[in-house]
Amino acid sequence: MEHRTPPAPEPEATPAPAPRRTLRRRWIGAVAAVVLAGGAVGCALAYDDVFSDTGDVVRFDQDQDQGQGQNQDQGQGRLPVRAGNPAAVPADPLTLMPTGPRPELRIAATVPEDGTKVMVTTLEGKKSGFTGKVWLWVPPQYKEPRYAHSGFPVMIALPGGPGYPNNYWMDPHLKLEASISKWSREGSSLPFILAMPVLNPQTDRDGLYWDGSDIPGQPKMGTWLTEDVPDLVRATFRTIASRDGWAFMGSSSGGFAGLKAVLQKPDQFKAVIAGGPDIVPDSRLWNGHPREKAQNSPPELAQKLLDRQGPEVYLGFQVGTKGSDIRNRPPIERFIKQYGVGPVKTKFRVDEGGGHDAYSYVPGMYDGGLIQWISQHMRGPLPTA
Repeated sequence: MEHRTPPAPEPEATPAPAPRRTLRRRWIGAVAAVVLAGGAVGCALAYDDVFSDTGDVVRFDQDQDQGQGQNQDQGQGRLPVRAGNPAAVPADPLTLMPTGPRPELRIAATVPEDGTKVMVTTLEGKKSGFTGKVWLWVPPQYKEPRYAHSGFPVMIALPGGPGYPNNYWMDPHLKLEASISKWSREGSSLPFILAMPVLNPQTDRDGLYWDGSDIPGQPKMGTWLTEDVPDLVRATFRTIASRDGWAFMGSSSGGFAGLKAVLQKPDQFKAVIAGGPDIVPDSRLWNGHPREKAQNSPPELAQKLLDRQGPEVYLGFQVGTKGSDIRNRPPIERFIKQYGVGPVKTKFRVDEGGGHDAYSYVPGMYDGGLIQWISQHMRGPLPTA
């Protein structure tokens, strides 16, 4: 499959001499300098000149309204009986209709390749207590009549760098949405719903970050990512009521957070594609909390999964051959060698000529067979017969 050559990312900033932490303080390619510096306003302005619907409230089809809040009363995945309408039974018994209440969604950007919309909402996390933005995107198949009563798989896409106040995967210039759209039409990928939350509760000034975890005394970013964000998606869209329909992807610190989430909660999530991730938590906020730090460490979590012999998880890794990914590669390879057995399934991709940046990781997901691999082991929507 051909991909347009992405623009070369800007050189990585030279790290400060003293700090232990260097990887997560870097921008991920040129996009971070644009998206994170310009913020949501800049992105909105860029599209508002062309697409007049930027900022408009998004409204979904009537079938979603019918399904909201009905799963408990009507049986999971079934639509209610209404006057003049027979009961609509999903093709897949694991289809979960939107649970509601549906949040207000506004258009944040338009994907030029197919006209689909990236939406944004502000989520008040009931379980974490954290409030932040989440960007959402549904593939074109979601609105096709043959899938009107089908649940779709979800991929939670996490950024590197600060991951606040924006998630750079919402920017169509990175082509994550366009690529999922194209790959799913060609049959190489499942048609994933994308959820793109902020990763941290504030910027990483002075190297501060939260490891996508519930660090004692800090905002519960682990609960935000693994509980509140999935609850938002279930409230809003037709999803799949099993772990077979839930995955993560991410780059850099987002790759670490996704990897950790799958290993920590394998009963909820089945797969991850992690680009240039760290393998162990190393936020300075863990100081004084060694037990909790170990509970959020992928090696420790992988060993526990091996000890209890499952469930199976699918961990896809990718690294470039330039920049900080040169340092990232050995720890990833050691992790795979030591823990990639039994229920811990792994796949490793080296992006020749690629760097530690989002422009490399998106095409690498396809070229390295990672998106195809996790799609083969997950559940997609079933058309109505």
